[in-house]
Amino acid sequence: MQPTNQPADAGGARAAGAARSGTGAGTRAGTATARPARPAEAAAEQSSALVLHVNGTAYELTLDHRTSVLDVLREHLGLTGAKKGCDHGQCGACTVLVEGRRANSCLMLAVAQDGRHITTIEGLADGERLHPLQEAFVERDALQCGYCTPGQICSAVGVLQEAADGFPSHVTPADAPQGGPVQLTVEEIRERMSGNLCRCGAYPRIVEAVHDVSTDQGVAS
Repeated sequence: MQPTNQPADAGGARAAGAARSGTGAGTRAGTATARPARPAEAAAEQSSALVLHVNGTAYELTLDHRTSVLDVLREHLGLTGAKKGCDHGQCGACTVLVEGRRANSCLMLAVAQDGRHITTIEGLADGERLHPLQEAFVERDALQCGYCTPGQICSAVGVLQEAADGFPSHVTPADAPQGGPVQLTVEEIRERMSGNLCRCGAYPRIVEAVHDVSTDQGVAS
């Protein structure tokens, strides 16, 4: 006698449902299923070994492919000068120098920088002697809370090099000599430093500090 709490064909319905869902014995026998990766194997597939030259020191690292240069500096190397502000490349607080060119480290994947040379605010001084821009920022009192200052200074180092190499900006006159240094007027400095935000509003002093150093280096006007 069939049980009263299920239809007569319940066994067949369950078997058919199991076959459709892939849980039946026939499905297991006919189809090979992939073995899920162990946690260690999955981590290895998502990581790579690389070398970063930071402030003159070579670091051998194994990093998750999603790790940014900023997180490597702060979380792996203990270099906390570069700050995490917006984490979207919009404020400039994380600015560092990569092969001498300024860059937003929050937007750069570390694995893509294998073998490259990176300079942070910690690497600008010459021993106990501050970098000229660091001295100028102190003399001009070009900071308040100081959170954005490392990025401001690293960006300014990049600006001086860009001007010396003849890279024009949006405000460089169209008739300016090509190939030679660009004279850093106040307008040029403002334009070139516009990607670095200062929520305290120390912009006038920042421009003065950069102009002081550019004058000493002969690229100001």
